[in-house]
Amino acid sequence: MHHKKLGLAAALTLTLTAPMTMAKDTVVNIYNWSDYIDPAILEKFETQTGIKINYDVYDSNEVLEAKLMSGSTGYDVVMPTGSFLERQALAGVYAEIDRSQLKNIGNLDVEMAGKVALHDAGNKHNVPYTWGTIGLGYNVDMVKARLGDMPVNSWDLVFDPTIAAKLSDCGISVLDSPAEVVSVALNYLGLDPNSEKKSDLKKASKLIAASRGSFTKFSSSQYISDLANGELCVSMGYNGDVLQSQSRAVEADQGINISYIIPKEGSLVWFDLMAIPADAPHKEAAHKFIDFILQPENAAGVSNYAFYAVPNNKVEPYLLEEVKNDPSIYPTDEVKEKLFTQKAHSVKFDRLLTRAWTNIKTARN
Repeated sequence: MHHKKLGLAAALTLTLTAPMTMAKDTVVNIYNWSDYIDPAILEKFETQTGIKINYDVYDSNEVLEAKLMSGSTGYDVVMPTGSFLERQALAGVYAEIDRSQLKNIGNLDVEMAGKVALHDAGNKHNVPYTWGTIGLGYNVDMVKARLGDMPVNSWDLVFDPTIAAKLSDCGISVLDSPAEVVSVALNYLGLDPNSEKKSDLKKASKLIAASRGSFTKFSSSQYISDLANGELCVSMGYNGDVLQSQSRAVEADQGINISYIIPKEGSLVWFDLMAIPADAPHKEAAHKFIDFILQPENAAGVSNYAFYAVPNNKVEPYLLEEVKNDPSIYPTDEVKEKLFTQKAHSVKFDRLLTRAWTNIKTARN
């Protein structure tokens, strides 16, 4: 879910071969989303602990899942999203977290950890890393020119065919993520966002298909630069990605004004989690790294760098003002109440969903 400054991530991808022969605690192998941690935090860990980090990156849960399912990855810490960890844990790919090794576990936000527990009973296999939302990124001026003073804090912008049609000339993109988009559509219809009823899937598909003619593209990363360049006026996207798009637009100084909103009907809250593969070669070092991230200053460093929220109660003094006070990163309690968690789907429903999604994208109704 995280794409920015890929050069840095590539520079951090160190070789995984040499250190394998070293003693148990002198190395830790980490596999994380691209551009999702400040390199300074990694250096600080190495300096403080004497443990060398080998750091690799990926940009989709599917890539991580394929690696984990094939076994013996050599990684010690990985960062799956909640619903993916849910099924992977059932398949036995993760070790249980030994909480006695985590001095800083008390810093975790209990309410947020409770939501994660829906994916992993008792949070046995994970420690939350970051969380975020899916909402609307939009070009303030383009949208105003087409919708006037109509409020923009609604999924109507993509799910109401008459409104979407007014925006179609300046470009709408929708996440290419069937499980997430369908759950948001179900919630908008007042249905259970985690429903696996065929009749509910039909209703959601019908809703999305009704506006399909106004969608320019389905994209889970390209929309970041498209929004920043003025090539799209509305994107359903991940909050941190839209904020990266906003900061790129500001840097480019072409008068493009991007905003992010969590629609009033509510939306999906997702969690990326730190987990230890069952066959991790350096489990002790893995726990040390997780505990290090739980330190408030380091957790804040993740948030300040990636523009995503961290579920840590002690971070506030270390957060940048513009991060702490940005409701698109740290939403109000009122907005938080309307956020739902997405559960892992059954294999059977996944097949139906994939078929429905293909029909929507290729506009076969």
